Amino acid sequence: MRLLRLLRLPGVYRPQADTWLMTRAMREARLPDGARVLEVCTGTGALAIAAVRGGAGSVTAVDRYLPAVLSARFNTRRYPVEVRHGDLSQAIDGAPFDVVLANPPYVPCESSHDAGGAAMAWDAGADGRRHLDCLCDRAFELLSPGGTMLVVHSSLCGIRRTVASLRDNGLKTSVVARAIEPFGPVLRGRVDFLERAGLIAPGQRHEELVVIRADRTER
Repeated sequence: MRLLRLLRLPGVYRPQADTWLMTRAMREARLPDGARVLEVCTGTGALAIAAVRGGAGSVTAVDRYLPAVLSARFNTRRYPVEVRHGDLSQAIDGAPFDVVLANPPYVPCESSHDAGGAAMAWDAGADGRRHLDCLCDRAFELLSPGGTMLVVHSSLCGIRRTVASLRDNGLKTSVVARAIEPFGPVLRGRVDFLERAGLIAPGQRHEELVVIRADRTER
């Protein structure tokens, strides 16, 4: 994946540490060959391509940011990937899926308004959970019986909250990958807010990234 050359229009989220952590978790999860996959917040389409290379039969990829949709459509043009412009509601139309992959916006921000432009890829409200909570609430209906969801996010927006929410919505859930990463430019630019909000300790300049796995097990 690191050698994959991708078109990335201005403002489109660049594949980075959370992308590579998710790719590794997806590979280790041994997802079924021929699976119908949904990727939420696709960006460049890097994870969609990784899913196809890992044996997926088809991928539906969704993003709210039009430049990301155009980038992903170009990058996945040789793969069985359909890229849709829209939010999670556009994904529900094709549900259920065997596998759901999600790298949603999860960076806490001071503004209560929806982000525009490039910030759509990371800004997620005061607690970083504006999109995560919606995803957790819809996870069960997105998955086929026996299906699997993998979602990556930062410890800054609450690992335990995601695990508890997915379990409360009927899924078997665990953390399957972790990595400590230094703050990037976005987080470095808002450390004062993060400290005031109690989301980081004074002087903290790193975050833990996690991949959480949720399975729809039928009893």
